[in-house]
Order: sequence, then C-alpha cells, then structure tokens
Amino acid sequence: MCGIAGIHAYLDVAPPVDRGELLRMTERMAARGPDGSGLWFADDHRTGFGHRRLAIIDLSEGGAQPMQADDGRLSITFNGEIYNYRELRAELQAKGRIFTSESDTEVLLQLYAEHGAGMVSRLRGMFAFGLWDAAKRTLLLARDPLGIKPLYWADDGWTVRFASQAKALLAGGAVPRDPDPAGIIGFHLLGSVPEPFTVWRSVHALPAGTTLTVDATGPREPLRYYDVASALAERSASGARGDAAGARRQLAAALHDSVRHHLVADVPVAVFLSAGLDSGALLGTMADLGARNVSAVTLAFSEFKGLPLDEAPLAAEVAARYGARHVVRTVDRAEFENDLPALLDAMDLPTIDGINIWFVAKAAREAGIKVALSGLGADECFGGYPSFKDVPRSVHWLRLLSWVPGLGALVRRGLSGAIAAGLGLHPKAAGVLQYGGSWEGAYLLRRSVYMPWELDELLEPEVVQKGLRRLAPLSRIAAALQAGKPLGDFDRVATLETSLYMRNQLLRDADWAGMAHSVEIRVPYVDPFFLAALPSGEVLAALGAKDAVAEAPTTPLPDSIRYRRKTGFSTPVGRWLRETAGEPSQQGIDFSVASRTWAQSVWRAGWLGPTAA
Repeated sequence: MCGIAGIHAYLDVAPPVDRGELLRMTERMAARGPDGSGLWFADDHRTGFGHRRLAIIDLSEGGAQPMQADDGRLSITFNGEIYNYRELRAELQAKGRIFTSESDTEVLLQLYAEHGAGMVSRLRGMFAFGLWDAAKRTLLLARDPLGIKPLYWADDGWTVRFASQAKALLAGGAVPRDPDPAGIIGFHLLGSVPEPFTVWRSVHALPAGTTLTVDATGPREPLRYYDVASALAERSASGARGDAAGARRQLAAALHDSVRHHLVADVPVAVFLSAGLDSGALLGTMADLGARNVSAVTLAFSEFKGLPLDEAPLAAEVAARYGARHVVRTVDRAEFENDLPALLDAMDLPTIDGINIWFVAKAAREAGIKVALSGLGADECFGGYPSFKDVPRSVHWLRLLSWVPGLGALVRRGLSGAIAAGLGLHPKAAGVLQYGGSWEGAYLLRRSVYMPWELDELLEPEVVQKGLRRLAPLSRIAAALQAGKPLGDFDRVATLETSLYMRNQLLRDADWAGMAHSVEIRVPYVDPFFLAALPSGEVLAALGAKDAVAEAPTTPLPDSIRYRRKTGFSTPVGRWLRETAGEPSQQGIDFSVASRTWAQSVWRAGWLGPTAA
C-alpha cells in the first residue's frame, strides 16, 4: 500500500519532467508510505515516477519502487496489493519467466510483459498503477474493478500527471485550481464527489474498472474492463437455484475464500470490529482459517457510553468468542476538535463521512497495526440498507403517477420551503412524486443530502446551473444500471449502492482516512471474485443473506449480535458541531440533518482556496 505519482510529457514540444514538481507531488503523500520513497526518470527525462512505500508484502529492498524490469523496457509505480500474486507468479514461472524478488509489484511487470494491458482482468486485489512501456512509448494507468484504490490524473494538452491523491497533483504546482461546478454540485447532492469529477476542473478521477493509455498523441478514452451491473446480471443468469442450505454453504465458502486471500501479507493482519454482523463474521472466518493472536480494534464515543449506540460491549463479546486481542479506543469532542484541521487536510475530496475511519485507523496505528480488515461492502452485497426495500417500493408504487406530465414538479413546488416545514415534512419529501417513480430518482431521494431545488440557497445560481447540466445526476445514476442482461430489483439496488455510494464515498473515505495514519484497510466483501462466487441476488434476497453471514464462521456469531436491531454506525459529530457553533445540542438528531450540518462545515473548509493542497 503506497502513494504513487507520475509525470509524462507526451508531446515533443512539452518541457521535460520537473524533478522538483514530482518530488512535491510525492512528498504530499508521505503518510501513505512512511517505509521508503523513490523517484525514477526515463533516460530522456520525459517520463518520471514517484513512490511512497508502506511495506506489506516483501519487506526487503527487493520490493522498493518505482520498479524496473531487468531489460529496462518496463517501469512501474504501484499502489495496492495483489492477493493472487503467488498463483500468477507460479503460472509465469512455468512459462520460463525469472523473478528476482518476492514482491507482487514484480508480478505486475512480468504479467504485463506476457499479456499487455489485458492483464488487469487477471488481478485479484486492490490496485492503481502507472506503467511505462519504453518499447511502445505508452503510459498505462489502471484502477481496480470496484474502485478500492484511487487514481487521479490531469492533462494540459502536452503533459499527463497522475497521483494517488487529487491534492498531490495540486501540490506539484502545475495543475490549475479552477473549480468544477459538476463536482461541487455532486458533493452537495450526494455528500461525496462522483467520479470522474473532482472539485477542480483539471483533475479527473480515473473511473473504477478502467484503464487509460497515453501515447504520443495524448490520452485515449478510458477503457472499461469491469462493470458492476454486467457482473451481477451475468451472475444471475448463470447461477443455479438450489435450496437455502446450499446457498448458505455457497456464501460461507465464498467468504472463507475471500478472507483467505485478504490475509496474504508479511505483517500481522488485524480487523476493525463493530457490534455488527459483517466485521464479526470476518473475525470468525479468520479464526476458522487459523489466524491467531488477531487484534480487533473497536471505536467508542464517550457520549454513547451506557447507551445502545455504544458498540464496545458487544464487540468485546465477539472478540472473546474468537480469541482476539480487543483494543477499544474512546473518542470525545475535545479530540475531534483537536484532530479536525488534520482530518480536513487529509480529506482528499469533500465528504460527509470518514470520521469513524479516521479515528479507528488512528487507534490501529497507536496499537502498532499496519493492516486491518474491514466489513465495508457487506451491506451492498447482502441488502443491508433500507434502500433495498424503499427504492423498489417507491418505483413500483409511483411509476404510473410519474408519467403524468408536470404533476410531480407541481406538487414539489407546492410543498417546498416553508409549507413543508410547517407540515413537519423533511425538505426532500416535496420531491417524492417528481422523483420517486424512477430508479434513478428514487435512489437520489434516498441517498441525497440536498435535492436539486435546494441548491440555490447554498451556492451561486451560475454554479448550480452549470453544475447540474454538466453532472446530469439522474442520467449518471441511470447509467450505472445499464447492463447487457436485465437486472432484478435486488441487483438493481446492489448495483447502485456499489457503483455510487460505496465507490465514491465509503471506499474513498477508507483510503484517505486509513492512509493518513499509514494503515492499510482491506475489504474482503469488496472483491469481484467474491461477488461472482455468491448466489444470485434473487437467492440472496430470499435467503436473508445478512443472517447467513452470521452463520458463515464454523462457530456462528452470538445471538446478541445476530438479533440486535440494526442501528448503523453512528458518531456524535452532529451534536459536536452544533455545540461548537453555540447551538443547543439535540438528542436523537435526525441523521440527514446531521449530514447537512457536517456537509456545510466541510465545504466551509476552503476547498477551492490556496490551502486546498
């Protein structure tokens, strides 16, 4: 796990790579790789790579980067872990290829030499890399299928720059800071910035599951090699319909296989443990696979002590059940306020989430942990969100009304503003008829922080107009559902949650918050090989997959966890922010209200100013 950066001057008239710029980009990501750093430049100085190393696999200097092939043709800077690298290495050795290190990075070089850019489909893991092919004079950028590891790039018409962090590109000093209305609107609508946008017009997020090739004429169009909707449709079409017991065995086998792969490391692997099913199942599966002396880290808040929201007591029960060393870290308002400047500086793009990951990663670092498994992604796989019921219900009930021209907009205008407030309705309620009859509209209602008609009160009208036109939020949400084969209701919602909420918010937050503390967060539920091995969405929905996860370990999770009412992970940040602003705190504050409060606080941190990098 690392931080990567690169500059490639693809036009002959472009100036050579500025060593100082590349160094500034690389050093901006120092926390991502405290174990080493390196720079590499091509002989003509028109291509350069930077690297910050967090040593997890092959701790020796043999794993140092940037790395070059023995013949000098290929060079790479790589961020991530390839969990099936040993299998791939054995396959390549059988073809006569010789290795000089034990690193997964060298496997990437050899695999590219054997298969070219198509090698990305062979990789099981999380990754983003830049690879220079001197023979072809091409730069290949690639990102893992589900978007666990980020990769940002910029093109000024003669030079391409890329990095693991958007702020690292800005830190180099050559990338403009002009704002992008689409990214700004995306954050205010959804609480995170949807790829490929950022809040800066010149900085782009390489979409998950794509590669980008840069040749002598510049960047080509990104090429998608993996798509969630198509993968779930294919799984549904090919999956056999067995009995419930068989489906549970299939799920358990898939989880054991995924966790086994995610334990590949040359350092101990811990787990982030909540009072939920998902992380508990990971710990139980680790025990099944022979992992011993596992550290389990749980986050607690002083305000929640003695309340149902306190996860520590139940997490302690799970840790004891599977023989883990339990580390409980308690956070209070004073620590939050003290960490807030550093947290916002590490936050690579604005988001309404990430606070819990910041503090649990901080706790892991304090405990000497470099790698931890997280239950992130299980709710998207197994239907753990209310959206799995709410969105289909909304579409099926309201579809006919949505066909009446102008009815939804008329009702929305009649209910918006003071009228909705007077009736005690949430501001989003005004848009139910206008948006709730389509999949994209119902999902936007479910996941949005603000709705489009509310944005004029927050931003300049010109920004709102340009941003909505450029972002086209409903079309963008609908595009995530396009697949070669039809999707059932469960898989439609799973696709939306995986492709949008999980990718643009949860995974991105796990990356910046974890790496700010030099902690690698691994997510066994976020794995295309795992998704493909599961029963179909229809079977998962009928099975009650969340309960089946609890039975996946040989020793099932305790009943106190299995039958606990789902609350979701909560933080008292909304209350802290209100108290800091001198407003009265509110017990049981609505989650959406807290999200709006935090969104406004994050945006006021000055994303477009000179301190943004």
